[in-house]
Formats: sequence, C-alpha cells, structure tokens
Amino acid sequence: MNHQPTIGISGCLTGSAVRFDGGHKRMGFVMDELAPWVTFKPVCPEMAIGLPVPRPALRLIQTIDGDTRMRFSHDPQEDVTAKMADFAERFLPSVSNLSGFIVCAKSPSCGMERVRLYDEQGHRGRKEGIGLFTAALLKKYPWLPVEEDGRLHDPLLCENFVERIFALRELNALREEGLTRNNLLAFHSRYKLQLLAHHQGGYRNIGPFVARLAEWQDLDAFFVAYREQFMAILKHVASRKNHTNVLMHIQGYFTRQLTNRQRAELLSVITNYRLGLLPLLAPLTLLQHYLAEYPDSYLQTQNYFAPYPANLGLRLAVS
Repeated sequence: MNHQPTIGISGCLTGSAVRFDGGHKRMGFVMDELAPWVTFKPVCPEMAIGLPVPRPALRLIQTIDGDTRMRFSHDPQEDVTAKMADFAERFLPSVSNLSGFIVCAKSPSCGMERVRLYDEQGHRGRKEGIGLFTAALLKKYPWLPVEEDGRLHDPLLCENFVERIFALRELNALREEGLTRNNLLAFHSRYKLQLLAHHQGGYRNIGPFVARLAEWQDLDAFFVAYREQFMAILKHVASRKNHTNVLMHIQGYFTRQLTNRQRAELLSVITNYRLGLLPLLAPLTLLQHYLAEYPDSYLQTQNYFAPYPANLGLRLAVS
C-alpha cells in the first residue's frame, strides 16, 4: 500500500509544457518541497479531450440562458463543453482514492474560482466562473481538498491544504485496511485536538455523531457521513484564537508536574504566540519537550503535534 497521499494536479503546474501557448506554470513549492512526500497524478484536461499544444485560447461563455460553455476565443462557434464534460465523467471515477487536487488558477478548465466569464458577443464579464473540469471535480468529491496554485502562496491556505491531504490519506487508509468500530473511534480520538483548532462548533457537533457509532450497522455508510463532516471541519483555517485554546488545554495536562517558573515560561510563550510575536512552532516545541519529560497516553496519540512531515516547515509561518 502506498502510504503517501496521492495528489491530482494540473499538468502545467508540474512543469510540463501543456499550456495553450506551449508553456507551463511550474510551481516551486509543489515540485521541490511537497513532491518528496506525495505521489502526483498529473492531468491536463484540455489535452485529454484531444486539443494540441499550442492551441487557441479557450474561454468560459455565459449564455443568455445562464449556461456556462467553453469555447475558443478566436471562434466562439466551436464549443468543447460536451467534450470536457464527457472526459470528466470518464476520468473522475478513476481517482476516487485521491487525497487532494491542485488546479491551475484562472484556467477555463481548471480554475477553482474567479475565472473570467464572457458573454456571447465576446465582451469581458465578471470573474465569477469555475473551470469546467474543476466544477465537476468539486461536485463529485465535495470532501476532497482542492486548491489552486495562486492560493497556495498564502502560508495559511497552504498549511491548511497540506494538513487536509495527510488527514484524508490516513482516513482513506482505514477503509482500505477494513473498517472496524475500534479503528474509527481511535482515528477520531487522535484528531480531537486538531479538529478543535479548526472549528470549535464543528468539533462539538461531530462528537455526538461519533458517539452514536454503535447504532450504525453499515460501517461504510458511517464512514461516508463521517468523512464529509470531518473534512468540512478541517477546511476551516485554524485560527490563532483556536490554536491558543488548544495550547492552553494541553498546558493543563502538565499543571502538577511543572515548577512555578516552568508554568510561567510556558504561559509566556503561549501568550506571545497569541499576540503574534511567535510562530505556532514555538509553544508546540515547548509542549512537546514537556510531553517527552512527562508522558501522557492521550496527548501522545494526538495528531495535532505532527499533522504532516515537519520537514515542510509550514508551522514556522502559520499564525
């Protein structure tokens, strides 16, 4: 079994010269830093429907009926919407095991948001479109972490995306290995602090749902419902406030073991993180030091301390 997350990716972002102009949009972070930790499944939807390189530029056209069509900019009568829809229908079922997808911004096939719409006379409209392939991807797999290259330059969005792909990989592994009530409960227990950091309301709502696991005869049906809730919670970017609450919660496990000086030092580090003076890595490192000194069986299972490979260095930048 491949324990690395498998990530779908627009082919041009890998450095492949598949864009309409014969170029590419190779993304350094993805190919240089993330690549050792994941397996990529590249695809260029436009080439997949038989278009050459180079090729005339495509546009999203919003018709007077409100439909969105994909047509060539030089010949608005040449419509490739049906070809793209057919490709998506054939291709997407084959990637149900993906842990995430990185798409190319602004593309009429792959853009995730703010793709330019044109009217049938060729006039530029608002940036409210979604690429046709990505729209189909989001509809079929609403729980799947999907980001576009431009948004991944934001440290918070990048960290959130990477965190979600590793969480989904682990969750999908449960299904591949064979679902049991025990492994589902153990998985949820490991992610409790991580969920709390992302969304307190979601954390409170999913708890009673998991508590009723014994009532489910069909564990796969439970898995599907749980995955949707779990991934929706993680999609919320963890806030500084929520991280602080989790850090303070963890601090409480060491109240009796620490000296007055150590407690004051730990509180100071957490406070300075809350004020934006230190990165998240600072209080986490100190708490992990105390966890090594004073082991706690619950805290030692928590994925919150290491949600993805530390070598990615993302927690140096997140707030």
